[in-house]
Amino acid sequence: MNTPPTAGQDRSGPGPGPGAITDERRRLVNIAYRLLGSLAEAEDAVQEAYARWYAMPPERQQAVEAPGAWLTTVASRICLDLLGSARARRERYVGEWIPEPLPDRTEWISGPAAGGRAAPADPADRVTLDESVNMAFLVVLESMTPAERVAFILHDVFRYPFAEIAEIVGRSPAACRQLASSARRRTRAARAQAAPKAGQAGLVRHFKEAWEAGDIRALVGLLDPDATMVADGGGLVGAVLRPVVGSERIAQYLLHIADLAPGLTLLERTVNGRPGLVAQHTGVTVTVAAFDLTDGRISRIWAVRNPEKLRPWTGAGRD
Repeated sequence: MNTPPTAGQDRSGPGPGPGAITDERRRLVNIAYRLLGSLAEAEDAVQEAYARWYAMPPERQQAVEAPGAWLTTVASRICLDLLGSARARRERYVGEWIPEPLPDRTEWISGPAAGGRAAPADPADRVTLDESVNMAFLVVLESMTPAERVAFILHDVFRYPFAEIAEIVGRSPAACRQLASSARRRTRAARAQAAPKAGQAGLVRHFKEAWEAGDIRALVGLLDPDATMVADGGGLVGAVLRPVVGSERIAQYLLHIADLAPGLTLLERTVNGRPGLVAQHTGVTVTVAAFDLTDGRISRIWAVRNPEKLRPWTGAGRD
């Protein structure tokens, strides 16, 4: 697996200084997003880690030889605690829960700037888009125990040694090695089935054209017979509460949605580093869809409609 450019950096540098502390933010957000599957929660976890750092008296800060390692440990422990409580919270979630989708950096929107226009986010806030954040991979991570997920992400993605991971999860290095090995087996199938980006782009484009044309036969032909579509509205907007299974049922559902929302605009966009679709209604992004392929057909669709998960996409659908 490719390591993000901000990972694997030297964590044994000089004593802490303003630059040494703030420069850690991007790496911490990258780690936290992969651990939590939510950009909002990742930013909160990183902010809490910084709050704990600045709450320490100066003499204690000066005693920390590697502030980056300290921040990573604290942020990872915060994420571990959040993962432990996430399952209970998601049991109360309305409908299906899907990880928060991320746009390509060219379409990342942070919020209103001068004049009320959306302004690009600071580069330090961006998550590096690689295979460890594609939607299929993140969904597999959701099936792991919190300890498995932390051990796997920190070791296999960010190349942290098991001795450091052991201090974070409170287990022995050998136990952490086993956790990562177990998690690796879970992800092996997802990685083996991953289609090349070029092939996925063409299939998603044909899917978009068939949907726009209302061609149910073409849609069925592009979908795997046992395909599954999952939607996440979070109880805030309308969305099917259970997975839609089967190519014909999915195609019928999509055409039904198009009938309910005349004027829906579909845009080809990068979703978590892979070709996907963004649906806009009256210029507002209402759905972001990620896809997974099997044997040249679409086998899974994840449609995120929860507006709280679409913050980076607001106003991002440019032609």
